[in-house]
Amino acid sequence: MTSPASLSPAQAAARLEEFTVVDVRAPGEYAAGHVPGALNIPLDKLPDALPALKSASARGSLLVVCASGVRSTRACEILAGADIQAATLTGGTSAWEGDGRGLDRPEGARAVWPMERQVRFAAGSLVVAGLVAGIRFPAARWLSAGIGSGLVFSAVTNTCGMASALSKLPYNRADRSGADLDATLEALQR
Repeated sequence: MTSPASLSPAQAAARLEEFTVVDVRAPGEYAAGHVPGALNIPLDKLPDALPALKSASARGSLLVVCASGVRSTRACEILAGADIQAATLTGGTSAWEGDGRGLDRPEGARAVWPMERQVRFAAGSLVVAGLVAGIRFPAARWLSAGIGSGLVFSAVTNTCGMASALSKLPYNRADRSGADLDATLEALQR
């Protein structure tokens, strides 16, 4: 499988009107700030959205966005497997904002850490907890070994079970994520 087309923030901004922009981050991350005009379809919901995305891609180009480019690259691979062409934003919303481009932030939206940062915090905390608890209870060190093994597996497979679990937490979900996704899918098919 070939790598998806990548666009820099400047290239994407110059052609933004040409794209249907799909943000594959968790709803909480999306609500904290997204590329103008982006529609939110979390990566774990992407398979459900394939028919709507196929319809949208027949009318124009898709640009897939996440926080850093990792999830959007994975999303483009999933789309390519369904014969849907899409490009990814190099560096994601972090690069977009770092390039001086604004993000849409709904009024009243709370700031949520990007998923990669949440994973680093959770994994690091669990490793430290396992090591500290291991002073009194040596078997607790297995927690640290398990988290370390999970991180290695995550890197090798380019998947992340911890991110998947964290995305289910209340602060990473929109208030009506199901209704929002349904509205997004309906908009894509128009």
